[in-house]
Amino acid sequence: MQKEWDYSASSSKRLDHFLVEKANQYSRSQWGKWIKEGRVTVNDKVRKASYPLEEGDKVTFFPPEEKNVHLPLAEAMTLEIVYEDKDLLVVNKPSGLVVHPSKDHETGTLVNGLLAHVQAKGERLAHEGESFRPGIVHRIDKDTSGLLVMAKTEAAFEGLSDQIQSHQVKRSYLALAYGEVTSDQGTITYPLKRHPVDRMRYIADLEGKSAVTHYKRLSHSSDYTLLELDLETGRTHQIRAHLAAIHHPLVDDPLYAKSYRQHFFQQDGQCLHAYRLAFKHPISHEDLVFSVPLPAAFRQLIVHTLGEGALKVLPN
Repeated sequence: MQKEWDYSASSSKRLDHFLVEKANQYSRSQWGKWIKEGRVTVNDKVRKASYPLEEGDKVTFFPPEEKNVHLPLAEAMTLEIVYEDKDLLVVNKPSGLVVHPSKDHETGTLVNGLLAHVQAKGERLAHEGESFRPGIVHRIDKDTSGLLVMAKTEAAFEGLSDQIQSHQVKRSYLALAYGEVTSDQGTITYPLKRHPVDRMRYIADLEGKSAVTHYKRLSHSSDYTLLELDLETGRTHQIRAHLAAIHHPLVDDPLYAKSYRQHFFQQDGQCLHAYRLAFKHPISHEDLVFSVPLPAAFRQLIVHTLGEGALKVLPN
């Protein structure tokens, strides 16, 4: 069934960027493919991905036929559900768990487990049966632990996606970085873009996408710093790339701290935990705030590097 959106913003925006905002269960590259295939029209005319939308434009999407062979399967697994109602759920993802299926991880992901969880209750995730990423409105990396909100209904998906795009969802992280961050607090504003050679990494570049990370120093030594970070934007690898850009990469980060490899502690990836999540319920409009403690291994590493006293300054 075709889908239609009206572009109501006063300023112009690229067609593909607008589509990702409206239906971010699909990647921009996927939207680009469909635009080239003529599956997207603006005012009933096929346009390029870079076409600048103007106020009043009507965008129509003609989706391809569903191919169930490409859809993720339900897999029972133990998950820590922090909150759940008929519209959404909040989960505390452990480090090492991939969020959604891909060519490299077709099974054993958070989405696979959540599908089994909701189907056992006779429910579903938003856009289930339509994409590899049902219910997902934001993501965290495989080796980052912490909170994620997932949509179970399309209305919740639309409402949460709008909050993400307008920066109304508040996401706070705890991180252990190499070196001594000398400022008590600060803001990193480097634009980020994909590395031209190492396509797995992102780098600070004036031609990149805008990215804003606020940080507060909680504890430090000459070799390590414990930070609390708040995201104003949500770019891929934002915290990891921003801290690397100021020469304080995350401890044990395999992509951004390669020069510190001799100082790795053999943790399950970078020391980064999404400990707090705040947003407005997309249906009831109630203010919701969730927080989860650091994983035990992360706490032990803080004690090892900064001492027991560092645990006392952790936010509640």
